[in-house]
Amino acid sequence: MATDFKSIPIIDIGPLLAKCDDPKMDQDPGVAYVVKQLDQACKEAGFFYVKGHGIPETLLKEVKNLTRKFFELPYEEKTKIKMTADKGYRGYQRIGENITKGVPDIHEAIDCYKEVKPGMYGELGKPMEGCNQWPSNPANFKKLMEEYISLCTELSKNIMRGIALALGGSPYEFEGERAGDAFWVMRLIGYPELCSDIGCGAHTDYGLLTLVNQDDDINALQVRNLSGEWISAPPVPGTFVCNIGDMLKIYSNGLYESTLHQVKNSSPKYRVCVAYFYETNFDTAVEPLDICKQKTGGAKKFERAVYGEHLVSKVQSNFVY
Repeated sequence: MATDFKSIPIIDIGPLLAKCDDPKMDQDPGVAYVVKQLDQACKEAGFFYVKGHGIPETLLKEVKNLTRKFFELPYEEKTKIKMTADKGYRGYQRIGENITKGVPDIHEAIDCYKEVKPGMYGELGKPMEGCNQWPSNPANFKKLMEEYISLCTELSKNIMRGIALALGGSPYEFEGERAGDAFWVMRLIGYPELCSDIGCGAHTDYGLLTLVNQDDDINALQVRNLSGEWISAPPVPGTFVCNIGDMLKIYSNGLYESTLHQVKNSSPKYRVCVAYFYETNFDTAVEPLDICKQKTGGAKKFERAVYGEHLVSKVQSNFVY
């Protein structure tokens, strides 16, 4: 249900986070105001910035700086953690190895996923089985990234409590069997400077919620509105750019849109972006919530989808190596 939005709203989620462990959080006026803003942003754009999120700005910068240092290494050093299928699609991919709708993307990346132990999800999870490949250089890379992932996971869970309230459900709608053991994905991405080609082709994200930590001084992320215009999502220091994914579109029965977006870095600087994706439980069957069906005429607009199947189908078609 995206609209002809011309800009992306900034939401201070501090009041939501202050009450996120209170079972009566929906009765708090500060929470209600945040929930109203989340609802409007998810309906109109599917994108919003969050400030007041509690993750130190110094950590946001350190994560990008360490990522940049890795991408500055010689190619031979980076390929020590080269992504392959037998590594569960985890690790480094060089420029052109990521594919969006059949076209190579002009970026390099490290892909990380929640660890999947052998047999954890049966045949469904087999392609994703493995541990993340962390570089030994720069030093402290693994420790810093795992700390960051932990904070992003907790933050995402709490934002989803606000979104659950926005849809008219309980704050815990996306916990338990739906996302109580949330899968996550993180991509550390580098975009070459002065690039006339698309760094990452137009796509929607797969899961529930994405947190994008982008360079403060490079304008490259673009979001498509209903008329097909590409609207800039410029950096706002200290914030995350958030967007909703395909699974939340299904849960909301189309009330919320997983909006197309792309990246084009025409600036004279190499761009780093760290994207964290908060998903449902890997083996969860996702279908429209009853409360959302009621709000959209009673009919189910989307068929049931299993998140892990959706992810594996995308992963297996997105990479060449």
